[in-house]
Amino acid sequence: MEQKKILESEEIKIPEVLPLIPVRDTTVFPHMILPLFVGRDFSIKAIDEALSKQRILVLAAQKDPAINEPYEDQIYSVGTACLIMRMLKLPDGRVKILVQGIKRVKIKEYISFDPFYEVRVDEIEENKGNSIKELALKRIVRHQIESAVALGKNIPSDLITVLANLSESSKFADIVASNIGLSVKDAQSVLKAKDPEQALLIITNSLAKELEILTMQNKIQNEARGQIGKTQKEYFLREQLRAIKKELGETDDSDEMEELTKKLEKAKLPKKAKKAVQKELKRLQKMHPDSAEANVIRTYIDTMISLPWSKSTKDSYDILKVSRTLDRDHYDLKKPKDRILEYLSVRKLNPHTSGPILCLVGPPGVGKTSLAKSVAHAMGRKMVRISLGGIRDEAEIRGHRRTYVGALPGKIIQGLKSCGSSNPVFVLDEIDKIGNDFRGDPSSALLEVLDPEQNTEFVDNYLAVPFDLSKVFFITTANSANTIPPPLLDRMEIISIAGYTVEEKTKIAARYIIPREKERNGVSDILITFTTGAITKIIENYTHEAGVRNLEKNIAQILRKIAREIAEGSGKKEYRISKNSVEKFLGPIKFSKDMRLKKATRGVVAGLAWTPAGGEILFIEVSVANGKGNLLLTGSLGDVMKESAQAAYSYVRSHNEELGIDAKFFEQHDLHIHFPEGAIPKDGPSAGITILSAIISAITGETVRPDLAMTGEITLVGRVLPIGGLKEKLLAALRAGIHNIIIPYENKRDLAEIPKKSLEKFTIHYIKNAGELINIVFNKEKRKTS
Repeated sequence: MEQKKILESEEIKIPEVLPLIPVRDTTVFPHMILPLFVGRDFSIKAIDEALSKQRILVLAAQKDPAINEPYEDQIYSVGTACLIMRMLKLPDGRVKILVQGIKRVKIKEYISFDPFYEVRVDEIEENKGNSIKELALKRIVRHQIESAVALGKNIPSDLITVLANLSESSKFADIVASNIGLSVKDAQSVLKAKDPEQALLIITNSLAKELEILTMQNKIQNEARGQIGKTQKEYFLREQLRAIKKELGETDDSDEMEELTKKLEKAKLPKKAKKAVQKELKRLQKMHPDSAEANVIRTYIDTMISLPWSKSTKDSYDILKVSRTLDRDHYDLKKPKDRILEYLSVRKLNPHTSGPILCLVGPPGVGKTSLAKSVAHAMGRKMVRISLGGIRDEAEIRGHRRTYVGALPGKIIQGLKSCGSSNPVFVLDEIDKIGNDFRGDPSSALLEVLDPEQNTEFVDNYLAVPFDLSKVFFITTANSANTIPPPLLDRMEIISIAGYTVEEKTKIAARYIIPREKERNGVSDILITFTTGAITKIIENYTHEAGVRNLEKNIAQILRKIAREIAEGSGKKEYRISKNSVEKFLGPIKFSKDMRLKKATRGVVAGLAWTPAGGEILFIEVSVANGKGNLLLTGSLGDVMKESAQAAYSYVRSHNEELGIDAKFFEQHDLHIHFPEGAIPKDGPSAGITILSAIISAITGETVRPDLAMTGEITLVGRVLPIGGLKEKLLAALRAGIHNIIIPYENKRDLAEIPKKSLEKFTIHYIKNAGELINIVFNKEKRKTS
């Protein structure tokens, strides 16, 4: 009764200034009653303001519903003045209101946005209409609504009755627009239409489009029903045909079910797996053979039967033979070889022990992946290799559930299926480059695979039954252990493979690379010899790496040029590649062995750095300029390296008297510390003593000898702490022709890993504190600080 009174009232006076609520995905029309749930703070405050006065506010649609706090240009300029009929505060802080549209209004200006939207409005006078054209349009709209209802459109059942009794065209258009589910854009066009005729035209066009869609929808549904009926008919006919064959005593030797049952018996599946396959076989028997579900089940059964549940290769337990095979295929690599021989020795004594999880960490090209191939060959096992670099989907490891279209097992199960053995050597390459995103974390899925306590019952999502991975010998490879997630790292045994010295690379090239590349390039029958000087020149002047990958490429390039000469008929019977003939094949020298500074330079000191690709020489430059005591750091530095530079600077400032530096110097000068090759990110604390030396050199003017390099972390009180990657750093110094090295005293124990011949080339200084560093670098007695 109250609603009718409000609907018919023409006496409600709309205030000029009203609070406004921007509404999402809805356009409110006059004469429309609807509930709204309000959650935004400014909208709740607008309701409170309206309730404190005349209970009237403006509802205007947002252009983009995703925006939480729209600006005035993101709200339509025509809205509806509404009366709040009821209000209820909900437990979650939101407010539910029941509103009725009163009149169209045009927003003239926004008065305020805080604490709620407040606008100045003008009423839009409504033209009630009722021209002949409008009467015709109303009749068309009623007919279209009746057709839409007949085609299944969800429209209130009493709408047609209400419309039949409405004479005012404007009210007719508003009620239709609010009930037929128009888009916000079309509804807004109706709301701001200048007269009922224009509004009715917009509604007619929208309904016409909707009728086309409904007609097409019904047509598609009818065709689908017909197809289903046809499939069912075929099913019944096939069943009848099968019954007739049975009565006639005819049998089909190629019967699919019989064949699958035989395969299942031969496969010797574990109890759980066999039970799962038998269950699917029963389902398949009851299905139409051409149905989509039947194909999915058939693929699943084939996969389960094809897996090597009980198939394995026999391990070679001749330890000496395996050792000879590993030595034949790879030079040095003593640690990984020893660990593999230890594992085989344990397996020989206890065949039921689970396989180890080895992680070979080292720069590119040092032989991590090829070592795994040799292990498989030496043990007599098959080998599977998958690359984990860039994998971001957990399903790549665990597999997809069969509910998905095109579901497959994960890479682990696929690898075992392809090799046909339950105990292969399984290489997980580039484990440090695994990623994660919204699809899951593959590294977490690998925890189950690489944990000997769990992988006896690894469940792939596709199989949905446990598979025993305990017999698999997993070997993972990585360039850096730092980026491997800690829980994963904890389950693996880390074996570091550092870079090679020039002497080691020379032997690797002569024993392994040259014979292999000669065979690959078809010149194994040609007498081609490389002198030691030629190999050394290729290593020092054409490669700059910790491994031997680029060395292999350069040797292959030389052999390809020889192969071309022979193929063209201009080749010789014998080739001798000497130090002087290398440039003929490889062109001008690319790298200089001597990377040292040509002369001592103020404020420039050589440091030793570690990277995933091996060791590097890093020159640190410091310059002094008039200023106010600022410290500027450049060169793509990480937080740890920045803090290391600040610690070195603070040490110099706090020990200025011992260093002979005037205290006022720091107030009147700025220091700029730069790390060249600015595009390459750098981080870590090991450049601390290098930065300290460069700062002292820049301030005092005393230069540091160019054949000296150093590495070590510095503290505020001048203690020198140990660092990592010492072998890689010393090998980098050798490549650069630097033989005088300063390292922390506590790293002395790490020198046992350095080849004796390489170590003899160095003069190594061990330091415990900054005082000892300054004494060696600047050849002066400075007070020790520890």
